[in-house]
Amino acid sequence: MHHLNYNLLPTLRVLLETRNLSQAAERLHLSQPSISKQLAQLRRDFSDDLLVREGQCWLLTPRAEQLARELAEALDGLERLYAEPVFEPARCERVFRLASSDYVAQYMLPEIGAELARQAPGAALEYELWDKRQLPLLWESPLDLVSTITEQVPERIRGLWQGEDRLVVLMSRRHPLAGRVLGLEDYLAWPHLQVSGGGDKDSPVEQVLAPLGLGRRWFARVPFFQAAAEVLCRTHCLLTTPGHIAWQLSQEHPLAYTELPFASRRQQYHLMWHQRHHQDPAHRWFRELCFPFLRDHLQRTIRESHQ
Repeated sequence: MHHLNYNLLPTLRVLLETRNLSQAAERLHLSQPSISKQLAQLRRDFSDDLLVREGQCWLLTPRAEQLARELAEALDGLERLYAEPVFEPARCERVFRLASSDYVAQYMLPEIGAELARQAPGAALEYELWDKRQLPLLWESPLDLVSTITEQVPERIRGLWQGEDRLVVLMSRRHPLAGRVLGLEDYLAWPHLQVSGGGDKDSPVEQVLAPLGLGRRWFARVPFFQAAAEVLCRTHCLLTTPGHIAWQLSQEHPLAYTELPFASRRQQYHLMWHQRHHQDPAHRWFRELCFPFLRDHLQRTIRESHQ
């Protein structure tokens, strides 16, 4: 059989349904000569008469009867390709992948997980610690969502803004600086802790200190806020951290926080995903589920931290 013209299949379907050239022409908004021409082409393609004239009506050949059954199924299948994908959370069995800090894992993930279990009990959640160096590589990552601090949302990355926070200095309540207004000398006189997991909490400080030829003395770098809180309780270290996190940790540990001794740029929080996921209904559902929990916790704890 020579190369088929698939554009003629809808015409064939209508001819087989109507068994009438003038009715087929009417339904397809074509002229009768045009339909006759297409039928001639179809007869060549299928090496079969397909429709045979008998008095006032047309009869289907056995091949045409077989085609009538198969073609409806095939064209319905093609139409389904164009149908909008439907997402039903209750039937979802995919794994959703989210990355952020251990702070988000402790204070926001449990609520996100509970809501996911309620709406999509067959779905699963995989959480990982975010490393800020991964952002340019998000396109090749299996991650669905990242919640983190970032100044710019890169090209081809979609982002929802969750809010902004200031940086503060967190320390033990027994620290000699606790309860005092800090000067720059105070800030630099004591060893510092760094939380390396999650977003970039340090470059706003470096942008202020580096041009002055100043730097902090590091005591320890740890990937987790919870570990940092425990170290702060037992040492005279300082931790520069977003205000909402300082407030939350000081509710649960004997810690105090105070304002930085210099102005620094504010931390911008975004929920981000790669453009390739943007129109996927399951992904849209998952990010719309996560976003309110992330935004509302952030906004509430930022307000608390100012009181």
